Amino acid sequence: MEQVLVRSERNVVLRQVVGVALGAALVTLAAQVAVPLPGTPVPMTLQPLAVLLVGGLLGARLGATSMVLYLALGIAGLPVFTPTVPLLGIARLLGPTGGYLLAYPVAAFAVGALVREGRDWRRVALGVLCGLVLIHVGGLAQLVILTGNVEGAARLGTLPFLLGDLAKLAVAVAVLTKLTPAVRARL
Repeated sequence: MEQVLVRSERNVVLRQVVGVALGAALVTLAAQVAVPLPGTPVPMTLQPLAVLLVGGLLGARLGATSMVLYLALGIAGLPVFTPTVPLLGIARLLGPTGGYLLAYPVAAFAVGALVREGRDWRRVALGVLCGLVLIHVGGLAQLVILTGNVEGAARLGTLPFLLGDLAKLAVAVAVLTKLTPAVRARL
């Protein structure tokens, strides 16, 4: 009986490690889809959508861990961040997109905590909305530090993304409502 429990526990840990790695990989792939926008140093990417999905699917702890891994890979100089911003490694966290990136673990944690088992679409929508707000607060804070102006920071880093974020919210809610129960049952 003890052998079965030890093997089962190892399998759970292995699935969680794979989930964390796949979450970081998903955000890396989403970072490669980047559209530079005129008038702002922040490109439109699929990263926020990926962060929301990772948090919702993996849960609070594993989702945040996955985003910390993603940041660590980027700080180490691996090409995981959006290629349209010409800063490498830790310098990326000090640039115009650094606040968004640093908010990813917090957003993934919040989404994971609020989504729970993902059966109630209203709860999922609240979690996704909360995650998006946290990502924008992080991005806005960094841009305020760099520009010294809240209004200018919002014009550069929040307003151009609101319409796209509504679409990301709709996609994330649909995906998480459908997939979260099955994925979390396997973790």
